Amino acid sequence: MNTLPVALQLYTVRDELEKNLEAALKAVKDAGYDYVETAGLFGLTGAEFKKALEAAGLTAISAHVPLVELAADPEAAVANYNDLGVDYIAVPYLPEDQRPGTPAYAEVIANIKKVADACEKMGKTLVYHNHDFEFVKIGDKYALDLMYENIPALQTELDTCWVSVGGECPVAYIKKYAGRCPVVHLKDYVGSKSENMYELIGIESDGKKADASAFAFRPVGQGKQDFKAILAASVESGAKYVVVEQDNTYETPSLVAAKQSRDYLKTLGW
Repeated sequence: MNTLPVALQLYTVRDELEKNLEAALKAVKDAGYDYVETAGLFGLTGAEFKKALEAAGLTAISAHVPLVELAADPEAAVANYNDLGVDYIAVPYLPEDQRPGTPAYAEVIANIKKVADACEKMGKTLVYHNHDFEFVKIGDKYALDLMYENIPALQTELDTCWVSVGGECPVAYIKKYAGRCPVVHLKDYVGSKSENMYELIGIESDGKKADASAFAFRPVGQGKQDFKAILAASVESGAKYVVVEQDNTYETPSLVAAKQSRDYLKTLGW
């Protein structure tokens, strides 16, 4: 069976990292992960964070970096994450006022192109981490697909949960971007798209609470996603890594949820 390296998106365990970075990274290693994807550096430089990872026996393969940080000074930002040792830098999220259909979206696309070109020149690859809001039509195509059409240097970091919530099949989308999907996010959930659901990933909207009984994240293998098919498609389509992410773990401690995901993947031979 062909498999790929499995990383953990550290956003999953952000609460533990904030309390004790060193202990949390060691616990991630103990949970069965050798690789991670960062979401912030917790006040450290890229080089300092790399040392902390090395002390725990971990390697960063990619980093989520806000577009505003990347676009402000692409060369400096890429240099910092080069010191972290990652191959991939990901645009992680677009605020509501910068999404497809807003007046600011044209500038967003221009900034992503600028950063993707800078990454390419510096030997890195920019990837885009989607949510469901990119699955809106501009003309007869999804905004997500138009983004990839218009920015040749940009590659995908398809989040399989949000592809599904957006109304498309994760397996089909991974195959659609075969050869352009180096990093695939493994994320499980139950329920379906609900009001104010981004409250569940720590994004405040109008103050209304999201209904976790209508939509909720789950450890990989405990929700509705077909991970056997997703993993097979990832291998077939040339992915280099798969990344476990759980945006919210609710009553389950985040490190426990992360281990449950890793343990499930091991039952599949991963």
